[in-house]
Amino acid sequence: MLFEGRYSSFRTLAGMLTVLMLILMCVQYGNAQTCTDGFTYDRRLRQCVDVDECRTLADPCRGDMSCVNQNGGYLCIPRGMYSQSYARPNSPSLREPSYPDSSVGFPETYPSAPRQVPPPSYPVPGRSTPCVLGYVLGEDGLCTDIDECEAESHQCNPTQVCINTAGGYTCTCTEGYWLVGGQCQDIDECRYGYCQQLCANVPGSYSCSCNSGFVLNPDGRTCQDVDECDEAPCAHGCFNTYGSFMCNCDEGFELASDGTTCNDLDECSFSEFLCQHSCVNTPGSFNCFCPPGYYIFEDGRSCEDINECENGNNTCTTAQVCFNFQGGYKCLDPHKCELPYIEISENQCMCSAEVPACRDKPFTILYRHMDLVSGRSVPADIFQMQATTRYPGAFYIFQIKSGNEGREFSMRQTSNVSATLVLTRPIKGPREIVLDLEMVTVNHVINFRGSSIIRLTIFVSEYSY
Repeated sequence: MLFEGRYSSFRTLAGMLTVLMLILMCVQYGNAQTCTDGFTYDRRLRQCVDVDECRTLADPCRGDMSCVNQNGGYLCIPRGMYSQSYARPNSPSLREPSYPDSSVGFPETYPSAPRQVPPPSYPVPGRSTPCVLGYVLGEDGLCTDIDECEAESHQCNPTQVCINTAGGYTCTCTEGYWLVGGQCQDIDECRYGYCQQLCANVPGSYSCSCNSGFVLNPDGRTCQDVDECDEAPCAHGCFNTYGSFMCNCDEGFELASDGTTCNDLDECSFSEFLCQHSCVNTPGSFNCFCPPGYYIFEDGRSCEDINECENGNNTCTTAQVCFNFQGGYKCLDPHKCELPYIEISENQCMCSAEVPACRDKPFTILYRHMDLVSGRSVPADIFQMQATTRYPGAFYIFQIKSGNEGREFSMRQTSNVSATLVLTRPIKGPREIVLDLEMVTVNHVINFRGSSIIRLTIFVSEYSY
């Protein structure tokens, strides 16, 4: 009886647990009304069942496409590709699609309601098509992939490119295009700085080019400077720059307007003082020349006098004296004193006071020579006179006695016994001037008055050098 009582209690407890589970399951299934996409909750079957979109949606497929419902979704396929047979496939490699089990979530001991599973609303491969969608049975009995792209059975947009995949295909855009609103539109690569310098967009691609003076690198994008000097475009010198070049000319030339050739510079036209005498232009340079009697100095521009008396390049006889001056020379004959003068030394004549004919004549005549360049600036001190003998109580007067008709000279007494000949006006040569410079001696102590003459011959050169 004890065992029977315990068993009865256990049975009562089991019954209570069963009722509790039923209540919980009812609560659970009563609230489980949310299903995944493509399914809806069936209260009668108390489970989620597939939604037939081909029937519930309005025109789900476009064009000549047939809607085929699938478990949790649907497909759009060409009409007539698959039969509507729902027979179980004979191929052992294919499996019948599974359906949601009505006993999911229920214990095996709980009696379930009789199930009435509806037939599938989507096609399954029949005996005539033993391959899955996207495949076809070959002669070897194997299922091979259908190339929808080659068969042109794809639904890609005309602007798209069809790429075959296993069991299907993919619509994409070729390189240089991107998909915008279902259409393949050209990518403007030039907007993204693909080219270093110049860019031209073309459908599906782009083209890079370079500015003048550059060449496109093998990468097709960057540019490299061209060394134009390698082709010797300049007449003289060439200097390469970034993207261009510059021509330069040798000394004595200037760049022409075309920027490549060189023209000779006429240096002689720049200044009349470039050469001291005359200038002759030469290609890229110039030469200075001097008149006869001169030679070019070491600086190449100045003229120096040739001393013909020293180098022997003169025509004077042995009896003559050669006197050199700027740009020439003069052969001087020996001086002969005219009566009543007598020669007392070289280049000096004297007229004695004891000779009656000498009373009104200078006591001595001294011959001197000097040269003077043409156009010398004035005033200029050019010659000095000085008494050689001094007498007590005597004083001296210096003056130009003759030869100064043009008043180019004057005497300036510098002391009681000396004076200076001053050039007061410019003299143009060639010219020869003879001046008698007189020194008058006056001595009141002994009541004496006498004079001496320096006969100065001045050779004025033709040029100012």
